[in-house]
Amino acid sequence: MACTSCATKSSDGTPRGCKNNGTCGTDSCNKLTVFDWLSNMSTPNGQATFNCVEVRFKNGRKDFYRNHENLSLAIGDIVATEITSGHDIGIVTLTGELVKVQMKKKGVNPDGEVLKIYRKATQKDIDIWQEVRDREEPMKVRARELAINLQLEMKISDIEFQGDGSKATFYYTANDRVDFRQLIKDFAREFSIRIEMKQVGFRQEAARLGGIGSCGRELCCSTWLTDFRSVNTAAARYQQLSLNPQKLAGQCGKLKCCLNYELDTYLDALQDFPPMETKLYTEKGEAVCQKIDIFKHLMWFSYISNSAQWYVLSVDQVNEIIQINKADKVIASIEDYADDNIVAPVDLFENAVGQDAITRFDQPKKKGKPSSRKKRPSEKDAAKPANDRERTDKYRPARSNNKTERGPKPERADKPARTEKPKQPNKQPVVKQEPKAENTAGQTEGQPAAAKPKNNNRRKNFNRTKKENPNSQKPNNDAKE
Repeated sequence: MACTSCATKSSDGTPRGCKNNGTCGTDSCNKLTVFDWLSNMSTPNGQATFNCVEVRFKNGRKDFYRNHENLSLAIGDIVATEITSGHDIGIVTLTGELVKVQMKKKGVNPDGEVLKIYRKATQKDIDIWQEVRDREEPMKVRARELAINLQLEMKISDIEFQGDGSKATFYYTANDRVDFRQLIKDFAREFSIRIEMKQVGFRQEAARLGGIGSCGRELCCSTWLTDFRSVNTAAARYQQLSLNPQKLAGQCGKLKCCLNYELDTYLDALQDFPPMETKLYTEKGEAVCQKIDIFKHLMWFSYISNSAQWYVLSVDQVNEIIQINKADKVIASIEDYADDNIVAPVDLFENAVGQDAITRFDQPKKKGKPSSRKKRPSEKDAAKPANDRERTDKYRPARSNNKTERGPKPERADKPARTEKPKQPNKQPVVKQEPKAENTAGQTEGQPAAAKPKNNNRRKNFNRTKKENPNSQKPNNDAKE
């Protein structure tokens, strides 16, 4: 239906029209419009203008009405039309002699009984119409909840109010027959309005709701396509398309309508081609067709014994070989007819920078953490002079000696807990004293020896000797004498 700017009228009573340059983003004012190519032609003298007009309602629903009152109607006028009970509000989309052509196309008799137009819509009619239009979306949400509570296998896709607000039509889709008698009672109790249920197909649902197709444009069924022809998988086979349901199906879940657009052109081009099951008989054996190129009129053949090697032939050459085989003759080989000058198709996705590598999506391996242990100096480092080692250490980053920054090293579950041994105090060497002897330092018997200065190297050597022989100690020569 029209947007707010189209529905409201100016001060003089005429419709303001859409301000989106012919394309309305809110409710598609140009939905299923027809170009009036007879608008610049005047009627002959003495012939009256055809008094029927085409009126469009919500989501592309159109119908033809007769202008009995001879109102001056133009495209875009909002009118009140006749229905079985009450009146409805719609927009005039076509007038003049082209309406007669459209009626014949739709199978409507121009001279038969057609509903009439009451009047041009007043501002009160437009206000009521806009008010009921605003109720459709929240009502659709509530209606779906009621259908789910009754566990009905149906989908309520759209709701359309009558122009005077006295009736609401619920459009739904379902795979099987649905018993919605209880649902209608719930709707009437909930919304307090007359209810009409109308089942539509999946393609009609997509046409009413609209959307964007895989081509990036609006759906054909919601913009200009008015009749739905049957589409089968043979159309995809003739065009050599991949039989992938996800790519061939549209938003309605059925095969795309655009598969029929170029089908006639492909069928005309395939009339010159021999059937795909054609076999060529040669002295080397039978050859079968593997692939065809409709645009270049080329066919690829290979021997049954060696299907890996393909030979390209033109359609004229293939027809020539077929005529020879029909005369009960065989050719030497298909290599004699193969054209080596045919250039292989260019790969548009040429691997220029190595992006087609198999491992380009693999996750890079994570580098291990550097070891915190200090490396022992090797023999080469020890052999270097001290100045070289100092020069090397000068440019190394300084390491922190603060051990409190690191947490305690976690213990392994499979390794027993490590117990610390208690530190033992350093044992002093036991000096064995000889009775009644005097040392060279002039000490008397029974007095302890004088304390000697500490020497770590001598202490280490003494401890090592003591471990080998704990009672060994070198006595003084003077004491022996």
